Amino acid sequence: MKKTLGTYLIESLEAQGVKHVFGIPGVHNLELYRGLAASAIRHVAGRHEQGLGFMADGYARVSGGLGVCFTITGPGLTNIASAMGQALADSVPLLVISSENRRGEIGTGKGFLHEMPDQLRLAGLVAGHAQRIDHVEDLLPALERVFRAARTGRPQPAYLEIPRDLLAADAAGLPPAIRFATPAPPLPPAAAIADAAARLLAARTPVIIAGGGAIRAATQVAALAERLGAPVVMTVNARGVLGPDHPLAVPASPSLEPVRALIAAADAVLAIGTEFGQTDYDMYVVSDFPQPRGLIRIDIDHDQLQRNLRPELGLLGDAQATLTSLLALLPAGVPSDGGVARASATRTAAFAALTPAMQREVGFLEVIRRSVPGAILVGDSTQPVYAGNLSFAAATPGSWFNSSTGYGTLGYAVPASTGASLAAPDRPVVCIVGDGGIQFSLGELAVPRDVAAWTAIVVWNNHGYGEIKTSMIAVDIEPEGVDVGPPDFGHLARAYGYGHCIVDSLESLERAMKDFAARRQVVMVEVRAEAFE
Repeated sequence: MKKTLGTYLIESLEAQGVKHVFGIPGVHNLELYRGLAASAIRHVAGRHEQGLGFMADGYARVSGGLGVCFTITGPGLTNIASAMGQALADSVPLLVISSENRRGEIGTGKGFLHEMPDQLRLAGLVAGHAQRIDHVEDLLPALERVFRAARTGRPQPAYLEIPRDLLAADAAGLPPAIRFATPAPPLPPAAAIADAAARLLAARTPVIIAGGGAIRAATQVAALAERLGAPVVMTVNARGVLGPDHPLAVPASPSLEPVRALIAAADAVLAIGTEFGQTDYDMYVVSDFPQPRGLIRIDIDHDQLQRNLRPELGLLGDAQATLTSLLALLPAGVPSDGGVARASATRTAAFAALTPAMQREVGFLEVIRRSVPGAILVGDSTQPVYAGNLSFAAATPGSWFNSSTGYGTLGYAVPASTGASLAAPDRPVVCIVGDGGIQFSLGELAVPRDVAAWTAIVVWNNHGYGEIKTSMIAVDIEPEGVDVGPPDFGHLARAYGYGHCIVDSLESLERAMKDFAARRQVVMVEVRAEAFE
């Protein structure tokens, strides 16, 4: 086989430990596929580029690695752009590799197939880094930059575009593909860590806020909370950092007044890997989140460290490494149980602040968590997910995530669940999606079958866009465009060879989930939402 830049790219991805690539081959990116079948990389074929991006997103969140996608020129990029926007908002590391027209054709406006006026500029709007490769020797440094950033900095989507003629160019003169060295995680200055330790030790009512950036530092967060006697408020993407039975866990949204009151009463607040964004902190209230007293922030992103709320002390560094250094300065004595009491009271009050319907929806989620040990719950924008984002205790770090945060795309859950299943093939995955949202990505229902996933597709069927309809009525708008008829989900499941059952009570849900957990399978569980209203 001749060594082209396309084959060299495959060798380079292999060298970085890439195990899966999500792609759709087309006439413009054929050279990306030369040598792929003979490599150790498994190619997963999606049905739409947006689905590719969501699959890679779920894969990256669960694996902790980079989700890699292959797309074509033009429509491939515009289709995957929504998935890149979600990943950018939620700090998920993706690498989207796209073809582009030949170097002499780009930007000419002559009407070439898939031509766009400025493809690279569009990609740059939804990526943390976007670059075109213009010469064979450009590829290696570009890949090194992407992989170094993914392994050490704030995770973000990256975009590399390679002109068609360059993909087919001779790459025999390039050095052998090697794994790039991983730099040591960044740490704040020792004096700043000592300052943080002194402030936390002096506090009488400390609180920790864990964001998505704390997921890989769950052990350190728990140890710190226990040493300080500090309740841990977990944002949506941090659920499970402390488990459901941990006495200091507060798995509830800072949008809820009881959680705000807990934070307001604190004399020191340590915020770890959170942007203080609206979808976590101000989603269901009319006032902006207030500035906490004694705010200390840990973040790996310099700009993010000062965004939204300014800290009294900012620690620029990796969460796990920074917390490890901080713990070394804190005594291992037994704190008072005041933090446990504060956490317990807040959990109770936060749940009581939900509407009765939301409380039932949280109970629905709790049945799933109890019935499917080790499950990863992946959600779309749908009613039980909204309720869970307000107050649901995930079992383990990273076992609860959804697209109702940040960019807020629909059609996320089915493909993201497939990516999650590929990243953790021995764990069951429960996809929670509405009957409206699933229609954004019906084609991706085929992929769990292709990859022999272990997935329950739980469809919350309220015969339309139920949450939007409720919102229209609440502001005196006559509902329009929300009563979209769902397909027959039984027929749909059978079309792909999946089992199907209908759930109309917590008891039938428990039976369905236990049956799903008992053996590897793909099953569609249709929930009659009216039974839980």
